[in-house]
Amino acid sequence: MAVQRSIVIGGGAFAGLALALALRQGLGADIAVTVADPALAQRPSRDPRATAIVAACRRLFEAIGVWEQVAGVAQPILDMVVTDSGLEDATRPVFLTFAGDVEPGEPFAHMVENRHLIDALVNRAEAEGIDLRASAVTTFERDGGGLDVTLADGGKIAASLLVAADGARSKLREHAGIATHGWDYNQSGIVVTVGHERDHRGRAEEHFLPAGPFAILPLTGRRCSLVWTESRTEAARITALAEPDFHAELEQRFGLHLGEIKVLDKPRAFPLGYFVARSFIAERLALVGDAAHVIHPIAGQGLNMGLKDVAALAEVVVDAARLGIDLGQADVLERYQRWRRFDTMAMGLATNSLNLLFSNKSTLLRTVRDIGLGLVDRAPPLKSLFIRQAAGLAGEVPRLLKGEAL
Repeated sequence: MAVQRSIVIGGGAFAGLALALALRQGLGADIAVTVADPALAQRPSRDPRATAIVAACRRLFEAIGVWEQVAGVAQPILDMVVTDSGLEDATRPVFLTFAGDVEPGEPFAHMVENRHLIDALVNRAEAEGIDLRASAVTTFERDGGGLDVTLADGGKIAASLLVAADGARSKLREHAGIATHGWDYNQSGIVVTVGHERDHRGRAEEHFLPAGPFAILPLTGRRCSLVWTESRTEAARITALAEPDFHAELEQRFGLHLGEIKVLDKPRAFPLGYFVARSFIAERLALVGDAAHVIHPIAGQGLNMGLKDVAALAEVVVDAARLGIDLGQADVLERYQRWRRFDTMAMGLATNSLNLLFSNKSTLLRTVRDIGLGLVDRAPPLKSLFIRQAAGLAGEVPRLLKGEAL
């Protein structure tokens, strides 16, 4: 039996906290799990954004005992419509609709405000006795059969495995010398919450406009979260506008189908790009979430891809521990990489292709894609396949994404 040291997770957002809970569930209290992130000092969370949680990832949150804490503030997405039009078009004909459940009574996704989910994860982690440190991992060095991990507050931890869950600009990935490949889209995503007069009835909308997708995602109450894609310079111009001028730009894209609208928070623009780490692993190190990959939000799969990483890594680590194998040894981490790398590359290619296909002013491409959308809309088996794929239930699915305990 291998001597198991602790597991250290650098990064305390969705992926890091969910992984800590999954590992605690599967490994028990015998192997210490530490989550290190300066952001853990900020309680409660003030993150103004919201996220679409697909069915498979909702099952993961249910399995690790978190979903019941946010279910009351989660908005089911009951159906979705897709349009393709120009900004000045008088109407936006619907070319594709998605409705129905992935399983009876189970919507394909829910919208949850980030602050509620982060707080629920932190509360559950504290209840489970996970060591939460409001400090960053600064360095890690090989030490015989493990790593010596040093925190910014001077703390040191002997670890069998270090997990980089510290985001797109991962310092841990950089320290390990893992390069990335990808490109910048010269686009930004404007994120803002909007209130409206009429009930959205759980409908999500994706309007493909020449600058990029304009997504209207339902929240609880008469509110929606918007993810609004523009060129980098146009996004900077729009977010700098005075409130009346911003409202005019918003109304031109949002329309008045839900009555009068009102901006409820400060619009923020985030640069968009695509990259994948050349390796998801190094010696006793695994990358998860944005530290491993960043994709375009056009399909709403960014966070969900990170949670798939969490489910796969937790499963291979727990399986290794039950066999008495060293948690951080190379073949354990290789199994994780093989499981996740193909799916990540395939999703990255798909979102990049969608962005190229839809974010342009070509009349020819618009005609071709509208014919394609119409054909998909008339093929129920194909639509069902797309829904299961989007819900994270296609392919080799880790146990947690099926809702099964480790």
